Amino acid sequence: MQLTEEELLEQIGKLEGWKLEQNYMVRKYMFSEYMKGIAFVDEVAAISEAFDHHPHITIDYKSVYLRLSAREENGLGAMDLRQAHEFNEAFEKTR
Repeated sequence: MQLTEEELLEQIGKLEGWKLEQNYMVRKYMFSEYMKGIAFVDEVAAISEAFDHHPHITIDYKSVYLRLSAREENGLGAMDLRQAHEFNEAFEKTR
């Protein structure tokens, strides 16, 4: 389900660490060790496969950046928000 920009901003505001940048949802995750970040990326991959929707992932030593783009032409929606929530849960388990 597509959300208006106002609805999307409101919902993203409820997700810790996420923000909207040029039609992408983005978040930077910080880890105390490089391998914890890599373990997190493994979790992100599994979640992404389950959603059949894959974020852009950048690993920079102890930082992992995720960028979700719209799955459909209509823009970001409820599925993206659920996926971001699951990424946050995975972060809590791996950090």
